[in-house]
Amino acid sequence: MAEEIKQDLPAQVEVKKADDGFKPIPTGETPSSRGFGRGQRSGGFGQNRRSGFGRAGVGRDRQKDEFETKLLDLARVTRVTGGGKRMSFRAVVVAGDKKSKVGIGIDKGKDVSQAIEKATRRAKKNLVNVVIVEGTIPHEVEAKFGPARILLKPQKKGRGLVAGGAVRMICELAGIKNISSKILSGSKNKLNNARATMEALNKLKDRAK
Repeated sequence: MAEEIKQDLPAQVEVKKADDGFKPIPTGETPSSRGFGRGQRSGGFGQNRRSGFGRAGVGRDRQKDEFETKLLDLARVTRVTGGGKRMSFRAVVVAGDKKSKVGIGIDKGKDVSQAIEKATRRAKKNLVNVVIVEGTIPHEVEAKFGPARILLKPQKKGRGLVAGGAVRMICELAGIKNISSKILSGSKNKLNNARATMEALNKLKDRAK
């Protein structure tokens, strides 16, 4: 009897191995092509990866923005309320396409990145079309905003941007290559000088028409 049991054991083990239901995947196939679990319901793992993760379109390449932005000023401001002081950041951003469109945006946020992002969106909404003739402005113009007074003069080709601070940044992003500017007031506030510059550029008119 003992010898018969020993002879029957290998046969039983071989039967169990053959009937366990396991089928190896052939060479060259991947789990995504066969479809397992959730991947089988939605078309396999391969299709889920193509559609991106999370919201639709997150993994797709976004179109390059034609506007160039620069941070003009960043300040920490405090608002006093009944519950105490609330700290926030104020960002001033200049946006332009260097093709006669430029704008400034001012906004606040709880942190620096949020303030810059909100100010950038606002700058792109407040765009102004600047009249540019042969790389410079058509005529002399002066503007005032608050205590700041700005004077802009046209220049010959090759003279360059004879300006500094906020005036230079705005003219550069607007696409003006030759200009001369002067701050007539003693104000050193970047925001007021930027607003005065925008007022001056908005006054420009094409006299050739």
